[in-house]
Amino acid sequence: MRNKVLVFLGIATLITILFFLSKRVNLNPYYEVGQKIDSLNGVIVYYNGGVGNVSERNLSEDGYNIGLKYQCVEFVKRYYYQKLNHKMPDSYGHAKDFFELGLDDGDFNKKRSLLQYSNPSKSKPRKDDLIVYSKTVFNQYGHVSIVSEVVGEKVEIIQQNPGPFSNSREIYDLIYTEDDGKWKIKNDRIIGWLRKPN
Repeated sequence: MRNKVLVFLGIATLITILFFLSKRVNLNPYYEVGQKIDSLNGVIVYYNGGVGNVSERNLSEDGYNIGLKYQCVEFVKRYYYQKLNHKMPDSYGHAKDFFELGLDDGDFNKKRSLLQYSNPSKSKPRKDDLIVYSKTVFNQYGHVSIVSEVVGEKVEIIQQNPGPFSNSREIYDLIYTEDDGKWKIKNDRIIGWLRKPN
């Protein structure tokens, strides 16, 4: 019995070590960190290897903090800066922090200078909306992506740093419920989306 417990503990320890190494080390031999893998409207998505890999900070020429290369936050902020000419008043924070708790659906998020919508929302997601995901047991920082397309009952997103073997694009179902007149992106991790005001 004691030997079984020791073997179990040894395997559990090895799995834990490998998991944390996989978050920092590039396990995918087909890509190198910093390699261009996709783009949206001319804004490039770079490969980051393990989701916990951190490179230098990316600053704009005027000193605006875009984020840590090549994290998910860096891509969405770079997209909003380059494509939408938008700087966030609070240029720091983890992905999950982009969604300000306590705001009503459609309220103005002052830290990001964007309108904020909950999932579900009375406002249908649009192209260029910034999607915010909650944290998980294995990712305490959350995640962010950009809506690249909305067609019918589908939402396509583009993302940076989804993991060494995940795709830069994903498609989610978009559900409209007539009872409350709300739109829901079918993904339990998505807590809402942000949008630049017109």
